[in-house]
Amino acid sequence: MVGLDGSVVSIANPEIGRDLNASTADLQWVTNAYLLALAAALILGGKLGDRFGRRTFYLVGVAGFTLASVAIGLAGSIEGVIVFRAFQGFFGALLMPNTLGMLRAVFPPRKFGMAVGIWAMVSSVSTALGPIVGGLLVEHVNWESVFYINAPIGVVALVFSIAVLPQSRNTAAARERFDVPGVVMLALGLLAVVFGVVKGETWGWTSAGTLGAIGAGVVVLLLFGWYESRAAHPLLPMRLFRNPALTIGTVITALNFFVLLGVIFFVMLYLQNVRGFTPVEAGVRTLPLSLASVVASPLGAALTDRFGPRLTMPLGMALQAVACFTMTGWDAHSSYAVMWPPFIALGLGVGMVMASSSEAIVGNAPVRDGGVAGGLQATALQVGGALGTSVLISLISSRVGATLTEELVASGVPAGGARGLAEAKDAVAMGVAPVSGDMPASFTSAVVEGSHQAFMNGVHGPRWSPASCACSARCSPS
Repeated sequence: MVGLDGSVVSIANPEIGRDLNASTADLQWVTNAYLLALAAALILGGKLGDRFGRRTFYLVGVAGFTLASVAIGLAGSIEGVIVFRAFQGFFGALLMPNTLGMLRAVFPPRKFGMAVGIWAMVSSVSTALGPIVGGLLVEHVNWESVFYINAPIGVVALVFSIAVLPQSRNTAAARERFDVPGVVMLALGLLAVVFGVVKGETWGWTSAGTLGAIGAGVVVLLLFGWYESRAAHPLLPMRLFRNPALTIGTVITALNFFVLLGVIFFVMLYLQNVRGFTPVEAGVRTLPLSLASVVASPLGAALTDRFGPRLTMPLGMALQAVACFTMTGWDAHSSYAVMWPPFIALGLGVGMVMASSSEAIVGNAPVRDGGVAGGLQATALQVGGALGTSVLISLISSRVGATLTEELVASGVPAGGARGLAEAKDAVAMGVAPVSGDMPASFTSAVVEGSHQAFMNGVHGPRWSPASCACSARCSPS
């Protein structure tokens, strides 16, 4: 549910906007409210589970997430949708880290890797399937059904979990004083950083607002680290980072979702706006990515158990780099025959890294800190994903603005008309050609051709950004 709702809302947003008369800024907050609440509370959710019972807070998270999902569909106003999306993110932060915490507490070391592999498979597939599920529901039911679908899933999860899940907690932690200052500083720091990242594309990465938010967040997080290293009972024990595998695994997790969500964002724009596929048709064409993740996650877990993350993490990132570099060869008319191979390479790489990095983070943390380690892993995932999408949007927009007029002229648009259409660079950066019904057919064709070429110019440059991240990560085995 948590993974699906992180990506499915992008398909529902246009219908939400039309139905509730929402502005573009409102729709940004439908996404951002969820992301901010989730990122700010993940480590807190893991700590509460470690201290008071991982099963208890997992169940609270499932119940709250389910109720918030239903409330979104019933809200009837964009303000209500935004508020309940924030609640959805908060309850997601209670359930998500405690899944890993329970696995760490229940499975012995020889079986933990495969358990995490199955967990990683579900996480990767749910993120990749979001556009398909969302497209089907929005096209054939309504946008509310995107959230209502969580109700039966949540009820089944609650019944099954109550019946079979064992309780686990760090009994010693229950007698410790709760680290309230740490909770406040971590939440404020993460909120500021993630807010600055998601607003960077709108405000500009060098604007005072973006730099101020990210800078303030980094300062607060540094202060949080200094305080935690001296606190008697810290929210996030700094001793965890003495383990190099855990530290590098955290960085690799962020890079993994930087690449995954950045690529999915570009691919969906390309397939829908440039190639003209419906959301469902576009989602079906990305199925090789999802199927490859299904195979790669347990495979990555098995290889990690046998050879360690020194093999699987660099191998997975290398596969992602190959996929990204291959996509630089796409153009506005590429056949599907050149698309599915990088989808498979990306799915294999993401699934393999997800399994090995999760094992490196949670498997190397003491059992008593399993929930906190799960929260750390999930926080790295969310921050990396937010960076991947926001940085890619900014890079595409910059490159499109620099080449749009030139490409329009090269496609046959008169220079005067091309300069006038340059104002539509924001639409072109989303793959949308600025055409209207009253344009002559030949002029429309030229505008579409030039716009799509400018869009491809935009993504060819940024595609090297996640590929470079993946390449650099190969050189940092844990």
